[in-house]
Amino acid sequence: MSVSGLLGPLHHRDYRLLACAAVVSLLGDGFFYVAIAIQVYSIANAPVAMSAVGVVWTLSTVVFVPLGGVASDRWERRRIMVVADLVRAVSIGTLGLLSISGAAQLWHLLVIGACFAVGNALFNPTATAIVPDLVPADRLAQANALLGAARPAMLRLAGPALGGLTIAWAGPGAAFLVDALTFVVSAALLAGIRRRPPAHPGTRTAADAVLPPLRELVEGLRFVRARPWCWAWLTCVAVSMLAYYGPVEVLLPYVLLNDFSYGSGEAGRALGLILGAGGLGSVAASILVGRFDLPRRFMTALYAGEAVAIVAVGAYGLMTALWHGVLAGFVVGGLMTFTDVVWTTVLQRLVPRHLLGRVSGVDWFASLGLLPLSFALAGPLAQLFGARPTLVVGALAGASAPVLLAVLVRGARAPERAAEGLAPVGVPAAPAVGALADPFDDHGHGGTPAPASGGRQSGLAPAARTGGRRGGSRLR
Repeated sequence: MSVSGLLGPLHHRDYRLLACAAVVSLLGDGFFYVAIAIQVYSIANAPVAMSAVGVVWTLSTVVFVPLGGVASDRWERRRIMVVADLVRAVSIGTLGLLSISGAAQLWHLLVIGACFAVGNALFNPTATAIVPDLVPADRLAQANALLGAARPAMLRLAGPALGGLTIAWAGPGAAFLVDALTFVVSAALLAGIRRRPPAHPGTRTAADAVLPPLRELVEGLRFVRARPWCWAWLTCVAVSMLAYYGPVEVLLPYVLLNDFSYGSGEAGRALGLILGAGGLGSVAASILVGRFDLPRRFMTALYAGEAVAIVAVGAYGLMTALWHGVLAGFVVGGLMTFTDVVWTTVLQRLVPRHLLGRVSGVDWFASLGLLPLSFALAGPLAQLFGARPTLVVGALAGASAPVLLAVLVRGARAPERAAEGLAPVGVPAAPAVGALADPFDDHGHGGTPAPASGGRQSGLAPAARTGGRRGGSRLR
């Protein structure tokens, strides 16, 4: 994929607005990710406090995100994203004012987190589902690859670096206010996208024109359940996130503040460096995948990359110098971006357009489902066994899930095997992998792949989640 090809989707006005909104909002994500840990530990210097905040924020999102997927298919996606951004702007702006005034208490963070999570639950599945609405199918791979490159550059590199400097200069409250402003700017940009009708298919009978939300959600669940390649990966991500999110978000800042004896400003800068290294790794992974396409055995590479990324998290528990954490961050960030690239491409190519929001909601639910437990366990386990052993053992345990699922679940890697038997068709950016068809549609499970331009199914090509699950994004 050439640079000109990668930038090609920017010729489409609505996608250009989405990309600009994503860049601004993701920059704010980076500010937030550094600021929230410093803010919590300034109130209560104990891993249990960070665990409590993580449990409330993630559990609230988990509860509402399936309904967010239903809303994405039922109502206009642009409007849902604008409303979600405004909800999050008010929530984080309130937190920033409380922090600057010195009045912030732990219960404030819990209440604000619950409100903020509703915005996340609406926004995240919609952000995954809207991209195919804004560009032709033959531009979809480039559109996703461009967002995939922008995401880590802002979220894991520029955002944390600038956020760490802002915290060192003016405290976490200022970083929260910058973040709130990015939501307002994002909402204004998204509001400029042309209105499109909801994504419900036009083949339903009049009696089925308005389905109850629960029934619509069941449609997405049935799609996932009938396809081992889908539910196996969602199980893999659920377990690996259990081992990743709580330990990293709760214990990494704690190690920097206590084992390294950094002050809050120094810890903010150090955390920004580690996250920034993850951003460099993510950008490098996006560029490499965009340049060389996905490997032929892309599902095998998906599971292998996930396993190595989770093992690398254990390095945070072993580091004795900051550069150790920076190196580990580079590896973790690069590999997690790679797995997001592969999975989002598979999801967008194999899920029918009218189901994409709901299946994305199930995807997000699976990814976040065990996060409350991850946060709930990280603090108490660190109190019992220490922060460093918890990081190391958790990483080793979590890395076993990708290996076992890839080996033991029949059909877990079926899409790559189906693609190997097909001649390259469609997008010329991915000649190594042919047109992708759902290998289970021939076995009575129904459903059709998302249609490509001109009636052809596009080849598998790089993509990345607009609202990716990992890399430290707002305690989701």
